[in-house]
Amino acid sequence: MSKPTYCIPQPQRLRRIQHSFAWIDHRLLRSGFVQTMTHQDQSLYLFLALAADRNGVSFYRKEKASNILGLEFGEFEVARDRLIDMGLIAFQSYSALSVNGFYQLLPVDGRPPDFASASPAAAAPPPSAPPVPSPRSSPTSGTAAAPSTGSPGSASPPKADSTQASPPSVADLASRLAAAFKTV
Repeated sequence: MSKPTYCIPQPQRLRRIQHSFAWIDHRLLRSGFVQTMTHQDQSLYLFLALAADRNGVSFYRKEKASNILGLEFGEFEVARDRLIDMGLIAFQSYSALSVNGFYQLLPVDGRPPDFASASPAAAAPPPSAPPVPSPRSSPTSGTAAAPSTGSPGSASPPKADSTQASPPSVADLASRLAAAFKTV
């Protein structure tokens, strides 16, 4: 089978760097980090990359970032702690009593940790069980789904609940991020 000819589907709409610049290191995918990250981890990392300055530092308030991403504070903290454990970000609070501070994106080095083997509760569900989206509040309804009973870093999905809100789509997250950066 021959390789397809290189084609730019819309050459009149090539991306150009205009005001600020954010980049995502391809080693996140190539080294297996994306496969290890939860959707909450991925959305927080993307947000921090878009909000960072040229040194990779951003300082959005936890409340603002959680609101933009549709994450509850607990989900935000778990995602932040997992990104720290993976060596992808560093966090330094403003003070000992502050939940807010400076976030720094770090160089992508090595391989991600194996969270699945770190905890027995993180074992994968049996093959017959379909994956269930993680519980979170609906961005439009304002009601929260029941919290997961798994461990905070658990990659195993919670039990299915017919009243559970589905996670926001990539387009929804992108529109929230775009709206947030217009107000900053």
